[in-house]
Parts: sequence; structure tokens; C-alpha cells
Amino acid sequence: MRFLIFLLLNYLVLFSAELHFKLYKLTGKEKGPTLLVFGGIHGNEPGGYFAPALLVTHYHIDKGALWVAPNLNFDSIIRFQRGRYGDMNRKFSTIAKNDPDKEIIEDIKALILNDQVDLILNLHDGHGFYRDKWQNSIFNPKAWGQACIIDQKSIDAKRFGDLDKLARQVSKRLNKKLLYQHHIFNVKNTETKMKDEQMRLSLTYFAITHGKPAMAIETSKNLTDVSQKVLYQLRAIEAFMDEIGISYHRDFDMNLQTIRTLLHHYGTVVINDNFLVPLDTVDKLLRFVPLKKRGNHITYADSPLAAIKKSGRYYHVMIGPWKITTLQPDYFTMKERLPSVEIEADEEIKKVKIPSIFEFRESFRVHAPKGYRVNIIGFSKKGKSNENNMTITFHDLNPRYAMDKHNRLFRVEFYHNNQFCGMTIAKKVDP
Repeated sequence: MRFLIFLLLNYLVLFSAELHFKLYKLTGKEKGPTLLVFGGIHGNEPGGYFAPALLVTHYHIDKGALWVAPNLNFDSIIRFQRGRYGDMNRKFSTIAKNDPDKEIIEDIKALILNDQVDLILNLHDGHGFYRDKWQNSIFNPKAWGQACIIDQKSIDAKRFGDLDKLARQVSKRLNKKLLYQHHIFNVKNTETKMKDEQMRLSLTYFAITHGKPAMAIETSKNLTDVSQKVLYQLRAIEAFMDEIGISYHRDFDMNLQTIRTLLHHYGTVVINDNFLVPLDTVDKLLRFVPLKKRGNHITYADSPLAAIKKSGRYYHVMIGPWKITTLQPDYFTMKERLPSVEIEADEEIKKVKIPSIFEFRESFRVHAPKGYRVNIIGFSKKGKSNENNMTITFHDLNPRYAMDKHNRLFRVEFYHNNQFCGMTIAKKVDP
């Protein structure tokens, strides 16, 4: 019986993707069109998922709606593979029942067919620079980069059915402000129905054959700077919103340096609802992290591209394909999280939520409830296994055990009957 259960569990893991995409709905106070943006259908095309991630975190809609799924092929994104289970963008005509992508494909189709959706964009990075006439191996009609890709000129739709006209208007807007002149955008019509059997299996072709206007935006894989790809993707999406009547604003100035800075602002993640990791300054390796033997997952993240990837005995915290830190696990049974704890920081008593960060200048003292053991990582005192109700100064803390590169963040962990109940982080700030 145990062997049968083991086989069944492995069957389910083998034939279902580990990570599912997330959908974010940004809606304005005033009614208007709905634009649905898909990113990350190919995991090795970073412009196609880092751009929509910034849409989610830095854009606000005033009129209309922007729906964003930035991480369609999440299992492939964190491994920087085109498709871990095969090419996801070739599964929209037929898909096997035991295909790991099946649930994801069905959910994508349901979104496409949603009555509220007016226009669909699928984001990619493509090779070369598309030109309608052959110039060389990089600039030619077979290239896909720096182009709006349409399957045919038009479809019968209530709105935005003239795909060629819309794509050309957007390309014209993009070409007014290029980083380099050879980055010019063009419109590529694949004439899918008559000329491209593979594209007949794609997301956009599924959409247009079901009466939904759709096209792809392809920045060039020959742009080696991800920031450039993201800049062009965002400008293209903004151009589409301008053309169809969606009003928006963002909280940053659109320039290459700002994009580069935003891409490397990772924010925080919370694992298992009880362990907080500030990613912007985190050390490359965190040792003895209280985790479960299986089923560890991110319960909160500032970035929609945050994920955990298990590798041997370690766990990597990822932002897309970028490994931010590695966790060396220390396995514990998890007890219900302690909601908050009283902490005296520099003689001021605070009620601190778990997990979170509290600041101190000189010292702090934890007042955990009766029966809880406090373990301050980086502090030790002979004969003391419970560091509750002890005054801790910054000089008492061993910088080797800090969470961050600047030796300012220290874990304060809580246990009850040797079960992990959560943690908070003591942050040293200057007086």
C-alpha cells in the first residue's frame, strides 16, 4: 500500500507543473477597455517576464483595466529554460491529458475567453531584428526581434480587430524614441493560417480564432542588456494602452538607469508564513533556516517572480532565473505562528508582528510569552539556551551570523516544545 501511494504521488508530481502563474488585476476608477498581458511563456526570454513584473509593482490604472500574468511558465523561468515540459506556446491547439502544462494551458484559455478582455499581448524575446527585406543573418525577414507579431491583418471583433493598423500605430510610437536607430520596430505578419503550421498551435492564434484580438511583442535577443529589453517592452505596452484608451500612471521615470535599478530591487519574501527574508541586502547563504521537510513555499513576495527552487539539500530563493540567496535548511515541525511579540528596543516597548523587522540603536530585549524559547542567531551565552528577557547589545552579536552583507540584520527565532513558531529580524540602525 505504501509503495502504491509513493507511485501515485510521484505520478502527480511528474504530470503537473510545480508552480502556477499568478494573475494581477489593476483596475481604474473609470470604466474602459481591458488589456490582458501575458509574460514568461518562454522561460529563457527575460524581457518577456521582467517587464510585466514591473507593470504589477509600479503601474496604476486610472481608466480601464490592465490584467497581467507575468510568469506563465514559472517552472521554466526559474530554470532559464524555454520550456521545461516542452514548448508551452505550442500547446493551444491540442494537449495531452498527462502534460504537466495542461492545467496552466486551460487556465490561460479561460482568461483569453473572458468576456471582459478586449485585447491580448503575449511578450517574448526573439532572435535578430525583423526586416521585411534581407540585409544579413541578423537583420532579415526570418528574424523575430523588435517587432509586433500578428497572425493576420484583421479579425471580426467588436473592438481592435484591425490588428495590422494597431500594430503599426504602436510601432510608429516606439520608433520616435529609440536607444539606437537599428532598434527600430516593425510589424511582422506570419500569415499563420496559410503559411505557419507551428504558429497555428500558439496562444495568439488560439485567441484570434476565438474572436479575441491578440498579438505578440518581441524584443531582440541580440540586446544583451535585459534593461533595454524591459524598457522597450514597457514602452510598447504603454503605447498599446494609449492607443486603445487605457489611462495609467507609474511611479518612476522611464529611462534605462531607472529600469536597471528597479530590476535589482527585489523586496522581501515570507516563507511558510513565518520566515522573512529581505532580499536586497541578503547574504548569499543563510545557514540553519527553520524549514519543513517538504512543502516549503513562499506565502508573500514583493516581486511576482519570486520562487523557491530545491536543489539537493539546499533551497534557492529566486527572482526569475536569478538566484538571490541559498537556504541551508534546519528541519523543524511547524507550530501555529506566534502572531506578535513584545520587544523592548532602546528602552521603548514595541509590539512586533511576526514575521517582520524591528529597529534598534543600542540594545533590545525580547519579552516572549511564557513557555516560548527565544533563539537570537549570532548571540550566545554559556549556560543559556533560552535568550528570552535578556538585554542584547549590538556588540554582543557575532557579525558572521548576520543575514545581510552589511552585518546589520539578525534573526530572532521563537520555539515552543521544539517546534518553530516564527521569527522577527533585529535591524541595527545608527543612533
